[in-house]
Amino acid sequence: MGLNASGLARIWEGTLGLVYPPQCPGCDAPVGEAGSLCPDCWREARFITGAACLSCGAPMASDGGASGAGAWDGQCDECLALARPWTRGVAALTYAGTARRLVLMLKHGDRPDLAPTLGRWLAAAAAPVVVPGTVVVPVPVHPARALRRRYNQAALIGRAAARALGVAHQAGALRRLRNTPMQDHRSVADRFANQSGAIEVAARAAPALVGQPVLLVDDVMASGATLGAASEALIAAGAGAVTIAVVARAVKDT
Repeated sequence: MGLNASGLARIWEGTLGLVYPPQCPGCDAPVGEAGSLCPDCWREARFITGAACLSCGAPMASDGGASGAGAWDGQCDECLALARPWTRGVAALTYAGTARRLVLMLKHGDRPDLAPTLGRWLAAAAAPVVVPGTVVVPVPVHPARALRRRYNQAALIGRAAARALGVAHQAGALRRLRNTPMQDHRSVADRFANQSGAIEVAARAAPALVGQPVLLVDDVMASGATLGAASEALIAAGAGAVTIAVVARAVKDT
C-alpha cells in the first residue's frame, strides 16, 4: 500500500531534520525538537501560567478570594478603567524577553516560520476558553502593509492555533477600511481614535459568523484599541461571544 500525503510529509520532515537539525526559534541554538526553546531562551520566556485578568490575560497577583490555585475572578486596572467590547481575553506570555524578540522577528524580520510555534503557544493559552463551534478570526492588516510584509502575522498565528485547537479559521473575515498609522508612542486616547471605525467584517464572511463564538487572534495586545475595533465589527455583524487571544500581553514593569 502506498504512502498517503501525511506519511510522505513525515518522511520529508525526518529527512530535513537529518540535514538541518532543529534550532531554537529564539537564537538558533541546537535543540532536541523543532519549535522548542533552548535553556537560555526558556528562562527569558515569561509564560502566563498563574492568576490572570479575565478580560485581557495580563498576569495578576493571586488573591485570597480566588476560586483556586492560580485562579482569578476579576480584571486588571486597565480593563476596569476601559470598557472592553469582548467577553473574555487570554494571553500566552508577557511582551518581554523571548516573546518580544520572536514577535518582532515574525512581524518585521521576515520570519513566517515562527508562526507555528507562536500559534501553538497561543492555542495552549486559549484551549480552556474555546467552546464548540468557535471560529478563529485574525486581526487584519491593510493590503498596503500586507504587501510590504508579504503576510499578515496574525493570520499565520491564527491558522496554526486553529489547527492545534481543531476549530475553523476564517483568515479573511475582517478587513481594514484604511491604512492606520502605527500605534507606537501614541497615547491611549490616540490609539483608540486611530482605530475607531477602521475595521469591518467582509460581506462574504458575515453569514458564517452570525451567532458563532469567535476567537479573535493577534500577536500583541497593548492598549487593546485594535482588538476593540475588531471586536466591535464582529459584534455589529452578528457574531456570538468574542474572546480575544494574543501571543503576548504588554504589561508595565516587564
